[in-house]
Amino acid sequence: MQMGLSEIRAPVATEMQAVDRLILRQLESDVVLINQIGHYIVGSGGKRLRPLAVLLSARACGYQGSRHLDLAAIVEFIHTATLLHDDVVDASELRRTRETANAVWGNEASVLVGDFLYSRAFEMMVDLDNMRVMDVLSHATNRIAEGEVLQLLNCHDPETTEERYMEVIERKTATLFQAGTRLGAVLAQVPDEIETAAAQYGRQLGVAFQLVDDALDYRANGEELGKNLGDDLAEGKPTLPVIRAMEVGTDQQRELLRQAITSGGRDQIGAVAASIESTKAIDYTIAVAHRYAQLAKDSAARLPESAERIALEKLADFAVSRTY
Repeated sequence: MQMGLSEIRAPVATEMQAVDRLILRQLESDVVLINQIGHYIVGSGGKRLRPLAVLLSARACGYQGSRHLDLAAIVEFIHTATLLHDDVVDASELRRTRETANAVWGNEASVLVGDFLYSRAFEMMVDLDNMRVMDVLSHATNRIAEGEVLQLLNCHDPETTEERYMEVIERKTATLFQAGTRLGAVLAQVPDEIETAAAQYGRQLGVAFQLVDDALDYRANGEELGKNLGDDLAEGKPTLPVIRAMEVGTDQQRELLRQAITSGGRDQIGAVAASIESTKAIDYTIAVAHRYAQLAKDSAARLPESAERIALEKLADFAVSRTY
């Protein structure tokens, strides 16, 4: 039976609550708008999978201290900053069933509050006084930025290949998961092979998670997913369902999808969705996600046996079975 997210969180439920309190404390600023936007987006009902993965990784690797709480909050701040910037770049108006911060307060405020969250994350890193932590997270934030630029280069480009798409999600999404689970192992000071297994788990989980997100963009209930269906296509993003449909579809379908990517918008969303469905491109995307989830479970299996390790394995299952 598929384990629910609350059951996966159970081994670190108290610590997750502590992370939420820490996030709220660290959001405090004497600039009112920073408080408003920061609380708005952090409190918008996200799944908190990245901080959860940090906590589970640290405990699964045998860490007994409390610095993993700080790392979990840092990772969530970096993630939240990228969301604020992403929504501005993509001109998004809806996320998790709520208006985006840029839709409410404007692009300028969203970008600047995103900058605040990045800088607050780095302040917290310095407080940890651990150069290895600084090294991993500074490299990760740089790699995420590279992924954002690569995605921008792919926008409105119907020649984008599966390989180029995978490179984007490896950098843009998987990198932060990988950094978080690696740092759980770093805190525990485990042997290199255990740290590598923890890091590989995070990377593979992140890829699986993003693949499912991109599949859901064409299949899920809009309210359940919390965004407008076809958002990726409207922004001219050639994600794997579209890339696969172009690869195996008819000449007519290929031309339709090429035009949709080039022009963006939702004018042809019905025909596009039908093409993606008839070519089984969503099933293909989900199958690739399941392969990565299995790789993540294989990596987790190399960690010491514990309730937290089991939760990491179940988290990989959740990432690919979810409908939101």
